[in-house]
Amino acid sequence: MTAATVAAGDRRTASLPRTLLLIALVVAVAGSLGSPLITSVATTLRVSLAAAQWTLTVSLLVGAVATPVLGRLGTGARRRPVVLGTLGVIVFGSVLTVLPLSLPVLIAGRAAQGCGLALLPLLMAAAREHLDAARSAATIAMVSVASTVGVGIGYPLAGYLTDVGGIRAAYGAGLVGTVVALAAAVHAFPDSRQESAPAPDPVASVLLGAGLLVLLFALGEVGLWQHHAVAAGTLVVAAVVLLVGWVLRERALPAPLVDLRLLRHRAVAAANAAMLIAGAGMYLLLSCITRYVQTPHVAGYGFGLSTFAAGLFLVPFSVLGFLAGRVSPRLRAKVSAPTLLSGATVVVLAAFVVFASVRATIAGPLVSMSLLGFGVGAFSAAMPAVILAVTPPRETASAMGVNQVVRSIGFSIGSTLSALLLAASTPAGAVFPKEDGYATAAWIGAAVTALALALTATARVGRRSAADSGNAS
Repeated sequence: MTAATVAAGDRRTASLPRTLLLIALVVAVAGSLGSPLITSVATTLRVSLAAAQWTLTVSLLVGAVATPVLGRLGTGARRRPVVLGTLGVIVFGSVLTVLPLSLPVLIAGRAAQGCGLALLPLLMAAAREHLDAARSAATIAMVSVASTVGVGIGYPLAGYLTDVGGIRAAYGAGLVGTVVALAAAVHAFPDSRQESAPAPDPVASVLLGAGLLVLLFALGEVGLWQHHAVAAGTLVVAAVVLLVGWVLRERALPAPLVDLRLLRHRAVAAANAAMLIAGAGMYLLLSCITRYVQTPHVAGYGFGLSTFAAGLFLVPFSVLGFLAGRVSPRLRAKVSAPTLLSGATVVVLAAFVVFASVRATIAGPLVSMSLLGFGVGAFSAAMPAVILAVTPPRETASAMGVNQVVRSIGFSIGSTLSALLLAASTPAGAVFPKEDGYATAAWIGAAVTALALALTATARVGRRSAADSGNAS
């Protein structure tokens, strides 16, 4: 190895935390552009809201399907090429979103941008391999947090740019960000010294991808559950059959797409179960608060905020989430990661209670959103530490890829659940739900979050048992 090569590697390692955080923020912001622009896409392109909704849905579906496949494909020496190639696909998709607009081209671009969700486990794997323990833990925590709090940046940015220059201006910001992220990765993302894993098995990849695609589509289609519940249930059953087929295929492979043995560890299983349930609760509350503050005064409640103002309402969510990510590594010096996970869940539970109880003035939803941001930030920062404590370094991307998929499923459930609960409290012929429907949704979300809190306690027991077993041996 030449001196120049060593020097280049040192420079990449020194700037790696900033590079990883930048990439995570950019892909989160680019991914979040779909949600606040749905109405603007519908009016600009003169399509239905249901059709415009696909600019959000397709990116979530592609991200969930691509995450486990790219997590395995990007193991070891292939990590840098996979990261750069994926960022190249995202840039290409961003270009499509700013071309003279048609809905099929825009959806294709959004699908390519959805690949960004698959990068997060690879970013965490790079941090774990190339940084010392303290910097690695802090960087992984911030990458995990950035993937969530980036929503609070994307929403107001999209709203403002759409008001000023239309949807192409908003998507243009996504293009600029992704180009910057690609340039930063080319300059600073290091080569891996780990041995590459075998390429993903095509059959297992298809079974997993198809199962997730069908499951997330069914969970995300609120109208399907409202008007065709039997069809929605049939799709869920079909998804379960595909995923069971994937598990059977995985168990027969010498080099599986996901090492299912890791999921047998009580701490990992409990952490992923908590992520599923807490993710549903978190997104339920986020959806309810955002919708509540935009409800016009004519409904008898709400504050009539514009899309841009509602986006600004998410700024405290992002700021406090980012702050929680920064302080979490310091708290880890005093308490265990599972304990921190439980504490974060308690904060989220408090956010539900505040929103359920105090909505007469805007201060109530604002406090609730702030608590939610801090809780989500701390939860996101602690989750990788719980899982990676019992995960071999080689399996980092794969293990966190599973957690990322679980989170996507949880968010989809939360989004659909919030819509169904509010629809159930909307009188026939009315546009807006009854005000107490939000309280009902919040209390149900609180019950869901309490279940997640119980699961985080299981994660603590599992980790303690593993430690005791290790000491005994």
